[in-house]
Amino acid sequence: MTANQDKADNNLATSAPPGRSGPALAPLREPVFRRIWIASVLANLGQLILGVGVAWEMTRLTSSASMVALVQTAMMLPLMLVALPAGAIADTYDRRKVAMLGLGIASFFAAILTSLAYLDLTSPWVLLLFCTLIGTGVGLYNPSWQSSIGEQVKPEDLPAAVALGTISFNVARSFGPAIGGLIVIAAGAQATFAFSAFAYLPLILAFFLWQRGHILSRLPPERIGRAMVSGVRYAFHAHSIRTVLIRTFLFGLAGATANALAPLIAKDLLNGDASIFGILLGASGVGAVTGALLLSQLRDRLGTEKATAALAVVGGLALVSIGFSRSLPLTCLGMFLTGGASMLTIALLNIAVQTTVPRWVTARALSLYTSFLTGGIAIGSWFWGSVANTWTIEVAIIASGLLMLALPLFSLLLRLPEMSNMGSELITIANEPEVALPITMRSGPIVIEFEYRIDQKDARAYYNALQEIRRVRLRNGGFNWSITRDIGDPALWIERFHCPTWADYLRMRDRSTKADKEAQAAVDKFIINGEPKRVRRGLERPVGSVRWQGDTPDAQQEPVTFVAP
Repeated sequence: MTANQDKADNNLATSAPPGRSGPALAPLREPVFRRIWIASVLANLGQLILGVGVAWEMTRLTSSASMVALVQTAMMLPLMLVALPAGAIADTYDRRKVAMLGLGIASFFAAILTSLAYLDLTSPWVLLLFCTLIGTGVGLYNPSWQSSIGEQVKPEDLPAAVALGTISFNVARSFGPAIGGLIVIAAGAQATFAFSAFAYLPLILAFFLWQRGHILSRLPPERIGRAMVSGVRYAFHAHSIRTVLIRTFLFGLAGATANALAPLIAKDLLNGDASIFGILLGASGVGAVTGALLLSQLRDRLGTEKATAALAVVGGLALVSIGFSRSLPLTCLGMFLTGGASMLTIALLNIAVQTTVPRWVTARALSLYTSFLTGGIAIGSWFWGSVANTWTIEVAIIASGLLMLALPLFSLLLRLPEMSNMGSELITIANEPEVALPITMRSGPIVIEFEYRIDQKDARAYYNALQEIRRVRLRNGGFNWSITRDIGDPALWIERFHCPTWADYLRMRDRSTKADKEAQAAVDKFIINGEPKRVRRGLERPVGSVRWQGDTPDAQQEPVTFVAP
């Protein structure tokens, strides 16, 4: 953990207002954010020009609609597959260095693809392979960038900064596809590959110039595998995040057609060339930028749920109109509306994640969000491409628009959380556990027991309140949670759970939030007056694990120390 990160996390937890946000362009006053944001516009421009070049080269090499649609799948699927380990790495190590590594990987493989293209060694499958490899580098970069935004701006500017992060992509999308189309016409697809290889370099430099101070951490970093498990368990047991992830996947699945089939819309429905393809994507990008500037007003007036429902209706109607249109102006209008609705929805869902999770798991939650979004887009691109192959392009686009129109119905079962970080503030547990055994960070399993004495008339209300405590323990790192009631003494209840190691238990304590404290207080209020709540912490010892000399520490384990990650 870094000093800047610690400062940003504390500010975000304590100062950010749950409702209204700052001006749309306020984050650009921060030099670090401004420098990285400007460089990200160029990097996104390169990524989009690359996509145009690959998509148009694919139409030259094959007439298969599914292969053309697979270009977007190849670029999006790595974002889904790499997202979770990338988020775990970003939460565990220096986000600045992780971002630079991901960008370096993307630039390296773009340079190799350029060489192969100039040697005329490309084929449909070679294009898909290198799209996947470049997407892998971008997938490693994304969680580090998104989770570090809170370190670079004031808490009240976080929603605007998230929107600007999306705008950086869409500013590039406003011009990138048209520029890409012109480059393809003037110099061939290989020139677009070369441009993308160089476009990542300024962003690498911007992250290199960002100075992040370091402070000592009281705990060693989690192993990547354990960090990934912790992120998934948090999302699984946190209803608000689980809802956002499901809704994000459905949105990506329904709205994948506009970009995935854009080359075929230009070529087959409008009888155009690469320049028409670029114009369509440019119209979508302009719509996205326009929508991003309206994010704060839309969010403040309608809230998350109503805003996403309205945007689904706009986006669905726009897709249906694109399917029926044979006019360039009408299709551009449809792409404009689709781009704006998509950008606003993506930004709203992104902000919902960032403002409802504690900072210790932010990168992992964002990586899961990215994984579900890109997974929905990747699967949707393949599915709608197959529909276009089996029937027609028109049928695929209109069907996806109808599915988009149906998305608001999911709010009846899966209602999105309103944006608020008031409960995600990390707190410090004052009482340190007493340790008499010579344990180490890897000692375990650790068994935790809480004893409560509850009046029998409050038993049902107490049990109901415990269900929230169960979710708190499980999402923060506990396993095998249970509650028992003493047969001989009905007033005595025992809450019990495990942590794999002593280090995992200490991390669990460090993950406590204000909302967790309130949930515990809701349980403690049922304790009979004057009766103490007892806490027991034990080291579980299976049969045969106890040494002849009980005080002898394990020579293979390191002592308990405080180390820096």
